Amino acid sequence: MNPKVSIIMGSTSDWPVMEKAAKTLDDFGIPFEINALSAHRTPEKVEAFAKTASSRGVKVIIAAAGMAAHLPGVIAAFTALPVIGVPIKASLDGMDSLLAIVQMPPGIPVATVGINGAQNAALLATQILATGDAEIAKKFDEFKVNLEQKIIEANLEFSKIEFKHKTN
Repeated sequence: MNPKVSIIMGSTSDWPVMEKAAKTLDDFGIPFEINALSAHRTPEKVEAFAKTASSRGVKVIIAAAGMAAHLPGVIAAFTALPVIGVPIKASLDGMDSLLAIVQMPPGIPVATVGINGAQNAALLATQILATGDAEIAKKFDEFKVNLEQKIIEANLEFSKIEFKHKTN
């Protein structure tokens, strides 16, 4: 089984956030790999990873980094694969990471989710894969229906709450 998605973290300290991406991909049955690579401490390994990811079957890369957060952009510089950046809240409430990832120069796009948004990164990767895979598309459609059902159920519970001036 070859990975379709690669989850890359700048540090193992990012794992508590990125575990949500792994769980989401696993729930969808999407093969993935997990690695720690640092744009600053292992730049040659980052380059080698990015240049070989496609040939190994990877279709989407999720790259998480905190603080200076160069990892997603460096990976994007070396591959044509879509890269989804996850800013990690490491300092400055994660704003430094968010701005470092979202402010890429022209020609080096990185899709960016919210701070610590690992689940949304995995969902975006799933949507990208779904454009060419009917089975994944069907699973994603079911996921969306389940989201809708949760809101319907929540509103049923809210309708049971009574207050003197509540109108619904």
